[in-house]
Amino acid sequence: MTGTAKLPYGEDGKAVIAGAFMEESGSKWNLDSIVMELRQARLDWRKRRGKNEHGSRILPSREVLQNLMQKLCGVLFPMRLGPFDLRDESADYYVGHTLAEVLGGLEQQVLFELRSGAESADPEKLGFAAGLKTRDFGEALPELRRLLDTDVEAAYLGDPAARSVDEILLCYPGVRATLYYRVAHQLYLLDLPLIARIISEVAHAETGIDIHPGAAIGEGFFIDHGTGVVIGETAIIGERVRLYQAVTLGAKSFPKAEDGSLKKGLRRHPIVEDDVVIYAGATVLGRITIGRGAVIGGNVWLTHSVSAGGVITQAGVSQEILLDGLGI
Repeated sequence: MTGTAKLPYGEDGKAVIAGAFMEESGSKWNLDSIVMELRQARLDWRKRRGKNEHGSRILPSREVLQNLMQKLCGVLFPMRLGPFDLRDESADYYVGHTLAEVLGGLEQQVLFELRSGAESADPEKLGFAAGLKTRDFGEALPELRRLLDTDVEAAYLGDPAARSVDEILLCYPGVRATLYYRVAHQLYLLDLPLIARIISEVAHAETGIDIHPGAAIGEGFFIDHGTGVVIGETAIIGERVRLYQAVTLGAKSFPKAEDGSLKKGLRRHPIVEDDVVIYAGATVLGRITIGRGAVIGGNVWLTHSVSAGGVITQAGVSQEILLDGLGI
């Protein structure tokens, strides 16, 4: 047989086939009823939340932000995290071109977040505000790069297995999570908490390290190995602090308001001063202070402050509990 075979569903093929498939599936799975019930569930939710009954999607996109972060990593470290064939003589062009793309995409996501919090606001004013916030973020990037350099150096100096800073940037999940945190924290400071949280959760998914963008972390921060580390929103961490895997800097309790909902905005996470080391599996809870130069041993459960230079081990904590007559 010669010539072009005639399509059984017409020249547009796909639309007709899709329509036929939907018709068949609708009959088989009762799709019309399910779709209507799902719509009603959405409308009920919007009504309870006081949202417009005919709303449209105006939230930032995790997929878009994840893609922008990958490009931003190349902007910050072009010769290590940029394109594999990039040469130093063309690095500035690459950085400028990519940064323009990143900031343009980020501005749109910022606008989505601003719109989601103020649906009735003047669109022109929201657009202007989105542009200002994005510009401020871009201008913060040189200092952010310098801060990240201290984190990379801390990782290199703090791990005897590290052979080069290239290895640190390419292979260490703790450094990757810190890079994403630094970006997210800058956005958090610009009052963009949703975008900041999405970026931190991208890092969480990739590395197993959960750093809330609201935490304040000084320079020279290093998370060794990293998986399972959790750092809460109101934690304050000083300079040259080192954490190991499965460390938690969390809240001891969650006070409730009169209506039974959890109170938000309370300072409920630890303060960790300069030069502290916290070993694997330690859990540090509540608004307590770990003094400068203290060492917290592995698997310790700690709910009280530690003086500067203090050393806390499992044996020491157990002895303390017994002396207080509280038992184990």
